[in-house]
Amino acid sequence: MASNPVPPDAGARPSPGMILERLARGATRAARITHTEHLPPRIGSHADWPEQIRPEVIDAIRSAGIDRPWAHQARTSEHAVRGESVVVATGTASGKSLAYLAPVLSTLLDGSEAPNGRGATALYLAPTKALAADQRRAVRELATPLGTAVRPAVYDGDTPVEEREWVRQYANYVLTNPDMLHSGILPSHPRWSSFLRALRYVVIDECHSYRGVFGSHVAQIVRRLRRICARYGSDPVFLLASATAAEPGPAATRLTGLPVVEITQDTSPRGELVFALWEPPLTELHGEQGAPVRRTATAETADLLTDLAVQGVRSVAFVRSRRGAELIALIAQERLAEVDRSLPGRVAAYRGGYLPEERRALERALHNGDLLGLAATTALELGVDVSGLDAVVIAGYPGTRASLWQQAGRAGRSGQGALAVLVARDDPLDTYLVHHPEALFDQPVESTVLDPDNPYVLAPHLCAAASEIPLTEGDFALFGTAAAGLMPQLEAAGLLRRRARAWHWTRRERAADLADIRGQGGSPVQVVEAGTGRLLGTVDAAAAHTTVHDGAVHLHQGRSYVVKQLDLDDDVALVEEASPPYSTTARDTTAISVLETDTEIPWGDARLCFGSVEVTNQVVSFLRRKLITGEVLGETKLDLPPRTLRTRAVWWTVTEDQLDAARVNPEQLGGALHAAEHASIGMLPLFATCDRWDIGGGSVPLHPDTLLPTVFVYDGHPGGAGFAERAFHTAADWLTATRDAIAACECEAGCPSCIQSPKCGNGNDPLHKRGAVRLLGELLRGAPKEA
Repeated sequence: MASNPVPPDAGARPSPGMILERLARGATRAARITHTEHLPPRIGSHADWPEQIRPEVIDAIRSAGIDRPWAHQARTSEHAVRGESVVVATGTASGKSLAYLAPVLSTLLDGSEAPNGRGATALYLAPTKALAADQRRAVRELATPLGTAVRPAVYDGDTPVEEREWVRQYANYVLTNPDMLHSGILPSHPRWSSFLRALRYVVIDECHSYRGVFGSHVAQIVRRLRRICARYGSDPVFLLASATAAEPGPAATRLTGLPVVEITQDTSPRGELVFALWEPPLTELHGEQGAPVRRTATAETADLLTDLAVQGVRSVAFVRSRRGAELIALIAQERLAEVDRSLPGRVAAYRGGYLPEERRALERALHNGDLLGLAATTALELGVDVSGLDAVVIAGYPGTRASLWQQAGRAGRSGQGALAVLVARDDPLDTYLVHHPEALFDQPVESTVLDPDNPYVLAPHLCAAASEIPLTEGDFALFGTAAAGLMPQLEAAGLLRRRARAWHWTRRERAADLADIRGQGGSPVQVVEAGTGRLLGTVDAAAAHTTVHDGAVHLHQGRSYVVKQLDLDDDVALVEEASPPYSTTARDTTAISVLETDTEIPWGDARLCFGSVEVTNQVVSFLRRKLITGEVLGETKLDLPPRTLRTRAVWWTVTEDQLDAARVNPEQLGGALHAAEHASIGMLPLFATCDRWDIGGGSVPLHPDTLLPTVFVYDGHPGGAGFAERAFHTAADWLTATRDAIAACECEAGCPSCIQSPKCGNGNDPLHKRGAVRLLGELLRGAPKEA
């Protein structure tokens, strides 16, 4: 129930502590708060702009209300004007954009006075089109006093054809995304020659979002850009911006292939932040194998957003799915109507799929107070300025500490105090975090994991590079140590042909089309509305079996559809619009074969291994679950062909003696291994920048390749994404956290908060909670300190 109404916007803003105290009123509510962290306010520290920054640019910045830069902004600019690539990795709202814009604008102003040619140019890369559009508006506002010296323009898939030639010929600050750079700009580099010849700076914004396979693709795209720039005689400086990240310098170096200076000390001021960890209560419902079920994070977040609106507190609730955002907004509106009929219109949903003008209107309404609350997807997480918020509610751990702090930082952006609440989902990682606050508040954010040498990523980019400019042996150092070894394979496949000292692309197709930088290979499945023939969108081939199988509920731009038929021959899923009161979850079976063991470390009698595996996976059925409660309504069998994946994995084995020492008998063994596998998959996102859905696993009491009880965790991407390798190198900490998470759960025999998995192909059977704890304890007893 909502607390007693407080007239919206009445009087001074309440303190974060007071807001939380009101949310926690009542015995049952107070018990849901497992921890409260108080981050004190921070005083800012100023510095002077480097003397190389043009006075006109400094005057323009002052006109925007900024008299002096923060020290980290000045240091970033200093490295940039010296020609040193630099990454600024400081907190949300710390002014990272201005840190790179000052040297960029100054250089563009210098270039505008050049007697000949178009002058200097700069390229801006953002992970999303929306962020690029926001940045263009910010640059235009800041550069208005500079007249026509700065000519920013967005160049992406939405840019009208008639505007594209103007951008190529006249824009000197081009804002785009990796997709357009890969498929549009680099293959057409002769048409961009004057721009690339004058390229002085490349800005890579939100660079922590380039992780896994997508990040590996972007790393190779950046190398192709550097190679083409060198052909035109330019050597741009790279300026990267990131949310606070572990080892941002090495991560930026992996992304760009260049030495990068890191700036990590945040010298901007910050208001007080009160951060509460919130665990929904257990319900009377029971899930698979009779396990207890917690109240969903969706329902709990809707209640909190309702209460915050009643208090007159400007808030955003971050939700992982579009449907979840719409659902939370709808529930909050219904409950607010019971309190005050003027309040429902002051809460709304915000997500991808809205028109740009709709998003801007929502941002303005939230900023000026017309809106009190938004239920938003991560479309609002990156870059969009919504200063003036008092509170943020995060419905489920967003997957990385970097995203968590990015979302929490959306409140308090004007320097006032703010409240952040993390609402745990019924999930092993969420449950662990709300009971181990030190894992959030005493640990640095994760390292960004990517692997540019992944042959499945590297090979198509070598072909694309050869089609742009014929490849020579001198290029191999740029593309990485694996490049030379791939050339014979590309020749044998008829993709490249060697002539004299260079390799050429000889096919008629576009080489850039070989790489699907956001997908996983294979032809995408088209999602088509059966009644109208309208194309709604596409789904990656690798995800099609689990997301658009017959009977699946498919979400698209806030609307739900039911899949009537998945036609794998024509790569089409026919759907009909419907609003069933359930979601669907695919079930599958998995078999894993070891192809090659790269590294093996003894853990006492146990072995920890890392290498290449082949995973054979088959979707066999799907479950229907109630939307609010998650209760299972039924299971439907499916008949889909198996799929194979060659990837990278970490695995561990134990011996009979260790099983005896752990008191795990043969009847318990399968359940203990299975439970340890589930929980370890759930915990890995704490140690690598991945989501639970980026990885998979398997466990066998007697594996045919190891001849021992074995647990595997593998990357769910062809060739690997770097997550399993990260797990191998952090195995002692990762598996210790896994054991602790299982042991700390209050359930009797296992539940979704510890050892049950939402994507288990065996219906979460068998599982043995206590056996998993004892088995992991015995395994860790032999772990070397350096593991």
